[in-house]
Amino acid sequence: MAKATEKCIYLTRHAQAEHNVANDYNIRDAPLTALGRQQSAALHEATKDNIQWTAELLVSSALRRPLSTTVIGYPELRKRLEAEGKNVVVLPQLQECNDLPCDTGLPREQLEADPEYAGLDFSLLTPDWMSKRGFYACDMSALEARARWNRKWLRSRPEKEIVVVAHGDLLRYITEGYNSHRMWENAEVRAYTFLREEEEDEDGEAWLVPLPGNPVAMEGSASPTSSEIGLPLV
Repeated sequence: MAKATEKCIYLTRHAQAEHNVANDYNIRDAPLTALGRQQSAALHEATKDNIQWTAELLVSSALRRPLSTTVIGYPELRKRLEAEGKNVVVLPQLQECNDLPCDTGLPREQLEADPEYAGLDFSLLTPDWMSKRGFYACDMSALEARARWNRKWLRSRPEKEIVVVAHGDLLRYITEGYNSHRMWENAEVRAYTFLREEEEDEDGEAWLVPLPGNPVAMEGSASPTSSEIGLPLV
């Protein structure tokens, strides 16, 4: 079991998706654009000789844009881990924060029927994962709790190096505790570790701190998240 303060968590924002460019947040579970697929391929080129050789776990949100970013952007890592018996962890708790159609997932059966996601394990998708209620609600308290859950889950894992592919708003909650609107580029990777060991974590927040050398990769450009309708890019 790796010490929390020695872990390296590579947080990745998904590549460009249709709602990012069309400002159409009614696209259900918005998929990648053609440019987003190119950005994901560039992410693969940027990480194939480093992260993909050393990471011990690959985790993705269950929405289509991070799933496709994972499949295209980290294929060598996926192949290597699957050969070791470690499937990609498709984690519904990493879904985006808002209750707009673009941030609402598809039924498990529909994802399993998509040829691009062949071989991915969707068994963690419970019937309520698309509900945007309860644990998945979109109010600040629920989002803070879900971000905390994700940090604690990552800290509890035995692996030292973990790659996570998720969403801009949720990554802000995970790394800062709130939606600061600080920009995450599409297909950007940043490295973090934990501030404290679990036994020293008096507030139980499992806070992350950035490691030197960020960003590790940045293959896209600034695209607003669904919480930034009408806001200037910063």
